Amino acid sequence: MKKLLFAAIASCLLLVSAAFAGSSKYADISLADLKAAIASGKVALIDVNGTDSYKDGHIPTAIDFEANEAKLAALLPADKSALVVAYCGNPGCGAYKQGAAAAEKLGYTNVKHFAPGIDGWKKAGENTEK
Repeated sequence: MKKLLFAAIASCLLLVSAAFAGSSKYADISLADLKAAIASGKVALIDVNGTDSYKDGHIPTAIDFEANEAKLAALLPADKSALVVAYCGNPGCGAYKQGAAAAEKLGYTNVKHFAPGIDGWKKAGENTEK
């Protein structure tokens, strides 16, 4: 009986750990690396905060995902290995996954996440576009 109970608990723990492992599918990009990529023009940014937030201020060069989801393919680079970075509000926000998954579905292979989001960008003293 103890062996069966132990096996059941171990199985549940494996399932839970597998679920959490899948939650960070997209690698994070640091503020410094993102700034360098923007400066060199070698990144496509996807803002997944919604159009109202986008209009209030977004990371320079970012695409408004909510307004442009249907035409995202036309707005992203032709090179499917190009760096694509999705972001949302802050480290606790998971909405970025929509933009990242959309880029991945279009065939992009270098999709990353800017975890600090627009809040972290602003707290770092960086400029936004309106």
